[in-house]
Amino acid sequence: MQITRIVPNIATEQLAAAKAFYGELLGLTLAMDHGWLLTFVGAGQTSPQVSFAVEGGSGTPVPELSLEVDDLDEVLRRLERAGYAPEYGPVTEPWGVRRFFVRDPGGRLLNFLEHA
Repeated sequence: MQITRIVPNIATEQLAAAKAFYGELLGLTLAMDHGWLLTFVGAGQTSPQVSFAVEGGSGTPVPELSLEVDDLDEVLRRLERAGYAPEYGPVTEPWGVRRFFVRDPGGRLLNFLEHA
């Protein structure tokens, strides 16, 4: 099992302002726009990303971090063995990811996902 990407998610109702600031002003590329979520990416070796969201998709709250993994089932097994239960999912979403939400020990909501 490998984590292949970690993206911070910032809850906001100001998507247009985020698009203007991070896209137009700072020059990040808008990689994804679902209407309720904008994801910007940068260039370079690390390919930085940051997302701004009104909701977490499918009516869920905005998770603080999204962690893309190469084997979602293995991550779920490990977390459940350690006593962590999903608060949402696992579910395959209409936009092409399979995911679940779980809280870390500090109470932060995490979105674990893999692309279908």
